[in-house]
Amino acid sequence: LSRPPEPPGGPAPEASAPPGPVRTALAPLLVAPGRTALLTDFDGTLAPIVAEPSAAVALPGADAVLVRLAARFGQVAVVSGRPVPFLVERLPRAAASAVELVGLYGLEVAGPDGVVRSHPEVARWQGAVDEAADLLAAAAPPGVLVERKGASVTVHWRADPGCEPWVRDAVGAEAGRSGLAAHPARASLELRPPVAVDKGTVVEERCAGMVAACYLGDDVGDVPAFAALRRWAAATGAAAVGVAAEDEETDPTVRSAADVVVPGPAAVLAILDWLAGAAPSGAASADT
Repeated sequence: LSRPPEPPGGPAPEASAPPGPVRTALAPLLVAPGRTALLTDFDGTLAPIVAEPSAAVALPGADAVLVRLAARFGQVAVVSGRPVPFLVERLPRAAASAVELVGLYGLEVAGPDGVVRSHPEVARWQGAVDEAADLLAAAAPPGVLVERKGASVTVHWRADPGCEPWVRDAVGAEAGRSGLAAHPARASLELRPPVAVDKGTVVEERCAGMVAACYLGDDVGDVPAFAALRRWAAATGAAAVGVAAEDEETDPTVRSAADVVVPGPAAVLAILDWLAGAAPSGAASADT
């Protein structure tokens, strides 16, 4: 694996506590932390959005906070559209701990042994993904980036917003030709195998057996996770908190799908840091 970029800003800044209303909303997660799941996105949530996807890094301190959370909570996972090897590079401490790394919206998972396991349907679609990436890369105009992610391919127009119509037309045509499914993301569209897996199915699986859960995300790809969290809470009576990290690009559907909205990755890091060290809430016996 290549070495990731150095995190900006030097050592981790000391995270300030989240505002009182946010702490109140999160308090149910501290009643029984050993039976609580904490699931978070990466880009836009743990890491600032950047123009070049390969340059993205987690905020200083995020990796260490995840390790602290994994020592306290029943399930801690990073659920991302990135490939698992990318997450391992950016979060090496978490990868070596009990933090689970889930990549490509659930198509890849890093096992406890460090081996990356793909959804069984991925292999039969790999040729179609590779061919789509080749065709899109060959035709892409300047300002369009074709990002190969293994089992998926993302086409970005962030460098030139005027290229958005070309990307939408090209990706739509390629989806029709190849049978791959097109999914929207920040200033991009992604082609993935048409498999019934997304961040919502990941949430459903990780919340099984828990009494509380939280999902933190920022993009339209996180909306299925927020929806799954609410369905799970309604069906089980469990406590659930959806946290959206917003900025000037945030889609309104993301804000409306979450219970709490905070201003970007720095606020998310403050939440995670607080959860890692906050005193238990409610009856301590609930965690036994």
